[in-house]
Amino acid sequence: MDSLLALMDGFATALTPINIMWSLVGVTLGTLIGILPGIGPALTIALLLPVTRNLDPTGAFIMFAGLYYGAMYGSSTTSILLNTPGESGSIMTAVEGNLMARKGRGAAALSTAAIGSFVAGTLGTLMLTFLAPVFVKMALLFGPAEYFALMVLAFTTVSVLLGASLSRGVSSLFLGLAFGLVGTDILTGQPRLYFGYPSLLRGIDIVVVAVGLFAVGEALFMASQRHLREAVILPIKGSLFMTAEDWRRSWKPWLRGTALGFPFGALPAGGTEIPTFLSYFLEKKLAKKPEEFGQGAIEGVAGPEAANNAAVAGVLVPLLALGLPTSATAAILLAAFEQYNLQPGPLLFSGSSTLVWGLIASLYIGNVMLLVLNLPLVGLWVKLLSIPQPLLYGGILVFSTLGVYSLSNSPFDLVLLFIVGIIGFLMRRHDFPVAPCIIGLILGPIAEAQFRRALSISQGDPSVFVTHPISAVLLLLATLVVVLPPLIRMVRRRNV
Repeated sequence: MDSLLALMDGFATALTPINIMWSLVGVTLGTLIGILPGIGPALTIALLLPVTRNLDPTGAFIMFAGLYYGAMYGSSTTSILLNTPGESGSIMTAVEGNLMARKGRGAAALSTAAIGSFVAGTLGTLMLTFLAPVFVKMALLFGPAEYFALMVLAFTTVSVLLGASLSRGVSSLFLGLAFGLVGTDILTGQPRLYFGYPSLLRGIDIVVVAVGLFAVGEALFMASQRHLREAVILPIKGSLFMTAEDWRRSWKPWLRGTALGFPFGALPAGGTEIPTFLSYFLEKKLAKKPEEFGQGAIEGVAGPEAANNAAVAGVLVPLLALGLPTSATAAILLAAFEQYNLQPGPLLFSGSSTLVWGLIASLYIGNVMLLVLNLPLVGLWVKLLSIPQPLLYGGILVFSTLGVYSLSNSPFDLVLLFIVGIIGFLMRRHDFPVAPCIIGLILGPIAEAQFRRALSISQGDPSVFVTHPISAVLLLLATLVVVLPPLIRMVRRRNV
C-alpha cells in the first residue's frame, strides 16, 4: 500500500509538463540511439552528463531512464531489418527476426518486438515498484562492514562476468580503482597519485573518464577500422498489425521472457545477454513447431525481446535500492547520481523520494510513448541508418570535447579526456571490458571509506568482516565468483 501511495505521488511529479517533455526527449533519443548500431545507452548518457549537470535532477533522470528503455526498443529495428544488433541484448532477436524480414514478414517481427517490449517493460516496472522498497528494507540492515563486502562482490562479479578473461576484467577494475585514488585523501589530507600536477589534487572527474572511455574511445576505435559498415536494409512489407495467429504465438513468450529477464537484470553483471539466450532456447524447446526455428519463428523474436526489456527494469532495482550497478549503463547512471551529489540506497528513498518515485512513474509513461513511437514511425527511424558512420562518430568526438570543456572551461580536462580516450581505444582494441573500470572509479572511494569506517568501529579488528553474517555471506559469494569458473573449466578439461 505504501508503494502504491508513493507511486501516485510519483505520477503527480512525472505528469508535470516539463517532466513529460523530458520523458519524450529521452524515449525519442533512446530509440534513435538503439537504431544506430554501436552507439549504446551507456555512451549516450555519458555524453549527456556534462550537458545535464545544471538541470533539475528529477528531469535529468527521467530523461536518462527514458533513453535507457528507448535504446532497448530501438535496437530491435536494426536486428530485424539489418541483421546488426544495436545492443548486445538484441543478438537473439536478429536470429529469427532477420529471417522473418527476408521472407517479407519484417512488419510482424517489428510489431511483436515492440509490443513485447511494451508488455515486458510495463511488467518489469511493476516489479520494480514493489521490489525496490523491499531491497531498501534489506539495505537498512547494512553497516560499514556489509557495505564494503557488497562493494567487493560488485568488483568480483563485473570483473569475472563482463570480461573476456579474468585477467582483463581485473586489470580494467584496478585501472578504475587507481583513477579513484587520484587527488587528496579526505581523512588525512595527503595528496595521492597527482604526479606534480595541482589540477589533479581535486581528483579526476567521473564525467571526464566516462566520456573518454565510452565516447572518445569508441570514436577512435571506429576510425581505426578500414571498412565501416555497409549493409543492405531490408524494406518493411505489409501491415504493421499482427495477425490473430501472431498474437496467439507471441503472448506466452512475452510473459516467459519477462519472467526470465527481470531477475537476471537485478543480478550483479547479469546483463541482458544471458536471459535473451535462455529465452530463445526455452521458446525453441516449448514451441509446437520447433522446425520453424532457424527459418523465421515469431516466438524467437517475442521471447528474447521481452527478456531484453524486462532486464532493464531489473537493473534499476539494485541500483536505486543498494547503489549497486549491474551493467555498464547502470555504472554510468551511478556516475550521474554522483554528479548531483546523490547516493543511491535507503537514504535516496527517504531523502529524495520525489526523484525516485517520479522516475519510476515516468517509466510507465515512457513505455506508452515508446509503443506509439515504434509502431507507426518505424519507417522514419529506419532512414537514420543511412547516416554515414564517419560523420556520426566525428560528431560524437566534437560533442564529447565541447561537453567536457563546458564543465570547468579547463584545457587540462581536455588533455585528460583524450588521454583517457586513448586508453579506452586500446581497451576496446584488445577486448578489455570498460564497465569494471567505471565501477572501480565510482565504487572504489566508497569501498575505501566503508573499509576504514568498519575498522574504526571495530578498533582495528579485521575479523569484523567475517563475524558479521551478512558481510561474511557476501564475501563468500565474491570468493565463489572468482574461484568457481576456473575450477569448473579444470574439471571439464579432465573429463575430456
